[in-house]
Amino acid sequence: MPVPEFHRFLRPVLEVLADGRDWVWKDVEVSIAGLFHLTQEERDDPTPSGKKTRLSDRVQWACTYLRQAKLLENQSRGIYRITKRGLDYLKVAPNPIKPSDLTCFPEFADFQRRTRSKATGVSVGLLDDQDSISAEKQTPAETMDAAYQEHREALAEEILQVVKSVTPAFFEQAIVQLMLKLGYGGPDMEAGKTLGRSGDGGIDGVINQDKLGLDKIYLQAKRWDNGSVGSKEIQAFVGALSGQGATKGVFITTSSFSKSALEYARSNKSFTLSLIDGLELSRLMIEYDLGVALVKRYDVKRVDSDFFEG
Repeated sequence: MPVPEFHRFLRPVLEVLADGRDWVWKDVEVSIAGLFHLTQEERDDPTPSGKKTRLSDRVQWACTYLRQAKLLENQSRGIYRITKRGLDYLKVAPNPIKPSDLTCFPEFADFQRRTRSKATGVSVGLLDDQDSISAEKQTPAETMDAAYQEHREALAEEILQVVKSVTPAFFEQAIVQLMLKLGYGGPDMEAGKTLGRSGDGGIDGVINQDKLGLDKIYLQAKRWDNGSVGSKEIQAFVGALSGQGATKGVFITTSSFSKSALEYARSNKSFTLSLIDGLELSRLMIEYDLGVALVKRYDVKRVDSDFFEG
């Protein structure tokens, strides 16, 4: 039999992980291939890009969808475990589970909203078959736009998981590199540096806002797995900025900011504060090619009317 449609992977992945153990996704792939009785040729069937197999691609996407619905959780990069919610859902879940079934979970519904195509307002994930989108709903160009948005958002989530696992020193250095890629201080790597434990008042890095270093921006980097950064932490950062005689600061976290923290930053007129949460951080890393590698590029072309009319 050919490799099944994408949505037919969702329930089998949950069933494989129902033993409660930690599973490496490659082992999940082997188990799923056995459940579907795939031949070696079918297991090796490549995706159109040729970069991975169709089986591997669909297992990884199934894990991504289930993790977004909080039915699975990452123990570490590439290692999954079923959650209590996943075990409970497996008792009542339809067979097969479709992506649209997962919208009953607010976290997955939010993921769908984030990946919604800006051009069409149609989300790829709400469709039953990942590979076959009805032409009545979308044009080929709209399909590509929607698929791109979904892939980009899933990549951002994956980057965030990786960033949370690195050392604090590596995280701080990555933040400085990101600021340089954003254009602060120019191309010279000496325009930015981490302060580490020698930092004053919790400041983790400093970067020149201009090429001459006449104005500086101070950085605070919080690599948190859970919880949100509150106004107390932002107030402490402002105190550290004041101690440096600075007025501009960027506070970056892998988690999120509380409402009170955001309001405090907006209402503070004495300091210019920029707060960047985990998802925005990972999106910036994608946009400015930090920690990501180009796998394949698609050029979308149209007829050049000037050529033919000329």
